[in-house]
Amino acid sequence: MHVPDGFIDAPTSAVTGVVATGALAVSLRGARRELGGTSRDGGTSRASEAERGGERAAPLAGLVAAFIFAVQMLNFPVAAGTSGHLLGGALAAILVGPYTGVLCVSVVLLMQGVLFADGGLTALGVNITDMAIVTTVVSYAVFRALLAVLPRKRRSVTIASFVAALVSVPAAAVAFTLIYAIGGTTDVSLGKVATAMIGVHVLIGIGEAVITALTVSAVIAVRPDLVHGARGLRQRLTLRSPTPGSARAGGAPVGALVDAPASAALTAPVTARTSRRALWVTGLVTSLVLAGFVSFYASSNPDGLEKVAHDKGIDQKTEQHATAGSPLADYDVKDISDARLSGGLAGVIGVGVTVVAGSAVFWAVRRRTTPAPGASDSAVSPVNTGL
Repeated sequence: MHVPDGFIDAPTSAVTGVVATGALAVSLRGARRELGGTSRDGGTSRASEAERGGERAAPLAGLVAAFIFAVQMLNFPVAAGTSGHLLGGALAAILVGPYTGVLCVSVVLLMQGVLFADGGLTALGVNITDMAIVTTVVSYAVFRALLAVLPRKRRSVTIASFVAALVSVPAAAVAFTLIYAIGGTTDVSLGKVATAMIGVHVLIGIGEAVITALTVSAVIAVRPDLVHGARGLRQRLTLRSPTPGSARAGGAPVGALVDAPASAALTAPVTARTSRRALWVTGLVTSLVLAGFVSFYASSNPDGLEKVAHDKGIDQKTEQHATAGSPLADYDVKDISDARLSGGLAGVIGVGVTVVAGSAVFWAVRRRTTPAPGASDSAVSPVNTGL
């Protein structure tokens, strides 16, 4: 859904640029809380579980951006002559938090626009507003609303992730239609544009939902303490005696049910065998394989916006990208004739640049935080959850 130069007029593009800038400023402040472990009460109390979780998850934020970049290269067919790709707002918001999620997707869009001529530079504000802000805000609101009514289990996080991602894509299509209604450069029936955009992006949303749910489920399976959306959940746990006939285990009667933080109790048994470094390396290797190899087999059909733009005539004033002549334009490395090698190398470079840029941003965000005095990140004793 990358909007090219020329779709939206200059005044509207400028306004969305201001909106995007303001949202990024707010996201930077919010990301400091999500990633840095800063206490909201002036540092007088012990760091909360969520804040400690943010400190543990901070190194993964750059990886999330790189993973989104890689998966966005994997266009999947959704209808005759149309393809779709991950937007990533829901995935980022659930894994690392909504504020950090906005920054993750924005980093991806910036790298794509500057290095790969994907998404217009004058339309960068439009793309950040639509693909980063709208998808993240809508998906996280839906995600939290569902968690409030679903059973407090791991499966509920996956289900809520699926629905939130599904809703976020047509929401972005609606947002684009509204922006086009205000500043579109061609005279096209908005009813037809809205119908076509929403219709095809509902189908794309299904793919987005599957990718998001599978990814969130995979991370929860090994390190649920690093999933922002799983923090704060409490679930009933059975505390079992380590020896037969013992009357108490962990300060509670055998078989007693107590409330415990899910992201603490559920993760203790798996943390020892799945370190953050191992998870980070696995995620990076997966991203490199997806972008460097699997992307060659992605659908070559135009994505939903490109297809609608061509069919409805809203691409009549599309302008050439300012970096169309760059060495990596269109995800190909200049002067390499082999298509497989050229595209794969461009994907690998993109993942590398994005993980470095994203990590630098989030490292800087953490550097600007002030840890709460007396904050503790002590390990939680393993508890048999019975799951």
